[in-house]
Amino acid sequence: MLHIVACIKQVPDTKIIKMNPKTNTMDRRTAPAILNPYDAHAVEEAVRLKERYGGKVSVLTMGPPPAVKAIKKCIEIGADEGYLITDRRFAGADTLATSYALTKALDKISKESPVDLIICGKMSIDGDTGQVGPGIARRLDIPPLTSVNKVVEINKDEGYMKVHRKLEDGYEVVQSTLPCLLSVEKTINEVPYSPFPNMLKAARYQPHIWSVDDLEDVDIKQLGLKGSPTIVSKVWSPPKPEGGTLLEGNPKEQVEQLLSIILEKKELFTVKGEA
Repeated sequence: MLHIVACIKQVPDTKIIKMNPKTNTMDRRTAPAILNPYDAHAVEEAVRLKERYGGKVSVLTMGPPPAVKAIKKCIEIGADEGYLITDRRFAGADTLATSYALTKALDKISKESPVDLIICGKMSIDGDTGQVGPGIARRLDIPPLTSVNKVVEINKDEGYMKVHRKLEDGYEVVQSTLPCLLSVEKTINEVPYSPFPNMLKAARYQPHIWSVDDLEDVDIKQLGLKGSPTIVSKVWSPPKPEGGTLLEGNPKEQVEQLLSIILEKKELFTVKGEA
């Protein structure tokens, strides 16, 4: 039986969030917190593999106490257990410090139930780096398989799995030893609506909550801001696009106006090019 751990993150909904014009930072109060969309596909794939091969699915996240909601969402999808590591000493972590903290939590989970496979979303929509998954794999010294869009086969008895990795012009077939880590594309599956029994289970579920002190052999200097060499020196909003020309009249008149504007621009660029 497989034990699959999906690493997830609660993120602000970037379709709604606004920037603070004074501080040039994201105003997280303007948007609801959601389960990172890529991670939803990671959990869904873990659940499908559980149904295909047997076993259990755990989810792990680092964040503030409200991140429990993201874990409950994963229980709705079909995960069996959830783990939240939360502590002020984790605050301000970049991808390096985040991968370190999650690795320590994975070490503890593995002692309770050995982990065969770790699945992460390709990236988080609030960071877009795609570094945490490979960072965890490097720390655990296991193979990282990135941009996975299909799991072909898992053979735990012989200790390997086979996947398709997305390329610009197709895909490549890769075989890896177990345990290993996958970071998956959204195209790997479709996340369906959760069945009602799962929703009831999620509403009642209480995840395992650990602080730094609950983890073993932790180097405090590698956590949070202290363990984060990444420095964001400046953040700013892109300038708003300048106003265009409003086309008026019926469709025929609008086409004539548009052609006139295009010809005018063409002549302008031609003159500049000749100069």
